[in-house]
Amino acid sequence: MFIRTRRLRSSKTMRNMVKNITLSIDEFIYPLFIEEGKNIKEEITSMPGQYRFSIDRLGEELQELKELGIKSLLLFGIPKEKDAIGSGAYAENGIIQETIRYIKKNYPEFLIITDVCMCEYTSHGHCGILDGCDVKNDETLKSLAKIALSHAKAGADIVAPSDMMDGRIQVIRENLDINGFEYIPIMSYSVKYASNYYGPFREAADSAPSFGDRKTYQMDFRNSKEYYREVDSDIKEGADFIMVKPALAYLDIIHALKDLSLPLVAYNVSGEYSMVKAAAQNGWINEKGIVMENMYALKRAGVNLIITYHAKEIAQWVKNGEITL
Repeated sequence: MFIRTRRLRSSKTMRNMVKNITLSIDEFIYPLFIEEGKNIKEEITSMPGQYRFSIDRLGEELQELKELGIKSLLLFGIPKEKDAIGSGAYAENGIIQETIRYIKKNYPEFLIITDVCMCEYTSHGHCGILDGCDVKNDETLKSLAKIALSHAKAGADIVAPSDMMDGRIQVIRENLDINGFEYIPIMSYSVKYASNYYGPFREAADSAPSFGDRKTYQMDFRNSKEYYREVDSDIKEGADFIMVKPALAYLDIIHALKDLSLPLVAYNVSGEYSMVKAAAQNGWINEKGIVMENMYALKRAGVNLIITYHAKEIAQWVKNGEITL
């Protein structure tokens, strides 16, 4: 006798009834790029549908996101001036600090996550303080702690260090705590690979390194074991969320971490987004179908939250009745 598994696929209602993986708009985090200046809304060439905004143009985007039900934002700043030590990253009136204040004043319902790194702010494009051509780990930690604290003081709800320096979570946690921000969570880019999928982001954030690469501090995708140490150390140092970046090429890592006691986050990165967009623009794929298949793949692998540039369009599709979650 046949095993008739098709019985449970016989209708849309039946399939919806027995599905065991769900998605919600509440689980999406939407990245935004904020550029210092005035009257800026500039589409990012390699990321169709994504823009750089100046603060004075941000309101129109935030209003649309609010109406679509998106509640969580991840902010990246692009300053006018850069220097060797990335001092703009922790300036009291820096681009991210001012953006946080603007959002909290005018759109307080949003949860604000801030990227804590230096690559957008350094003249050399690396994620820390240089000694020749090498990034100085322990010296960089002091700057990262200052950046996180400046974001917390401005009103950030969560800080998210993405630099991949050893010991950063402990130093940031201690600095937040002694300054009265012990309740600000840390979303750690714990498992961040030196990936070719970041190319479009570097255009968006103006953060490409001026020499070399980031392989001495970001992880080697040929190594299947070191993520254990990265996650274990971040948890011990005080992380509140664990992130895997990129997402789709690292479903094995996500699945291995699915039973963590902390929320697990996947960053569906720029290259993953841009490949879908390029194929869709050429008519090669069903964009909605591919995007949703990717999102469910991440949830099936075990993530709790998804950072994705697709969040806005997914919310729009849901609102228009084009898809259901």
